[in-house]
Amino acid sequence: MKVLILGGGGREHALAWKLSQSPRVRSVFCAPGNGGIGSVAKCVPIKLTEVEALARFAEDEGIGLTVVGPDDALAAGVVDRFTEAGLRIFGPRQAAARLESSKVFAKEFMQRHGIPTAHSGHFNESSAARAFAETMALPVVLKADGLALGKGVIIAQTRAEVEIAITQIMDERKFGDAGKAIVIEEFLEGPECSIHALVDGKSYLLFPSAQDHKRALDNDEGLNTGGMGTYSPVSQLTPALEAQVRTQVLDRFIAGLKADGLAYKGMLFPGLMLTKDGIKVLEFNCRFGDPETQVLLTRLESDLLDLLEATIDGTLAQQNPRWKPGSAVCVIAASGGYPEAYESGKVITGLDEAAAHAVVFHAGTRLEGGALKTAGGRVLGLTATGANLQEARDKAYTAADSVHFEGVFFRRDIGARGLAP
Repeated sequence: MKVLILGGGGREHALAWKLSQSPRVRSVFCAPGNGGIGSVAKCVPIKLTEVEALARFAEDEGIGLTVVGPDDALAAGVVDRFTEAGLRIFGPRQAAARLESSKVFAKEFMQRHGIPTAHSGHFNESSAARAFAETMALPVVLKADGLALGKGVIIAQTRAEVEIAITQIMDERKFGDAGKAIVIEEFLEGPECSIHALVDGKSYLLFPSAQDHKRALDNDEGLNTGGMGTYSPVSQLTPALEAQVRTQVLDRFIAGLKADGLAYKGMLFPGLMLTKDGIKVLEFNCRFGDPETQVLLTRLESDLLDLLEATIDGTLAQQNPRWKPGSAVCVIAASGGYPEAYESGKVITGLDEAAAHAVVFHAGTRLEGGALKTAGGRVLGLTATGANLQEARDKAYTAADSVHFEGVFFRRDIGARGLAP
């Protein structure tokens, strides 16, 4: 089978790496890919929003399965177009993908179907947003309604910061059309946890837990990013809490899909917070997480292709995947200045040494004149497995210390809270 992966980040490199190991996969293509994916896939220079061009390529090349990586491709309706053309594709249709592309839509879905989430309000006018925010205790969480590359969430500690956030999101449109509407919600406290579950419309298959580190700097300081590293599994997600996830989130999600007539076949990736009052859903994502995918797929021992096809065919209940025991850790090496302005085109060295300790997943890289150079904020994901969390961390950080490019930085505390007594 020929497989096409849509995207060009670390998540897509991990998907290509894992799918290339399937005995049923003859070749892997990635559109548009990056400077490192070429080691396991052929990169195709088609943009994610060029839906017609992607469909033509899949038809002409005889692609047997397409896997969607990023949220913007889902929001652009690529699954609908491929499905209408009779092309097999993994991911939810555009209408269901609104659970990620619209925070307002997701909040209304959760409230309608009894899925636990933070108290909130949503508004199309900045004056109404300001009035509601005044009634909320500090700190206040403000979210742009639409897609904002993981950076559209602001935690305001003071009334002045609330005013600045509303002005930036709604009046100045810092995040473009994503700021046409805003969600304002109570601040929740507790450890965050990511879960991934394949959903075939009738049932789900829960993956092991993972924990992302969103802030740019150690000790959860600095600005929000797309994710600076992750580890799996998360000890705080006890069997009792996992049972809550199943009954209060996933079971109600499946029931909500049926009640609302939403066709959903793909990955569901809710962001959760483990509060003193139990599990709360922060957001829905309708695709594999990044960098969570990197740790999950390095732990997956079963054939990923079997799981993806079972999702499309509605036969997930027959799957029982095997997972490598122990832990996995992914440390993101980022460009200096990220998540704000940063320079690209810096030569990257040390990858052979890093690869002796971890799997090196490329994100923001490109090949130029025979040299590998930086081409994004998040550049590499150094991902290691170990018999325990300490061993996996040691290997991942040995790999990260081996990587060199001008301005490189990474957090030193990925997975540290998992070691705390």
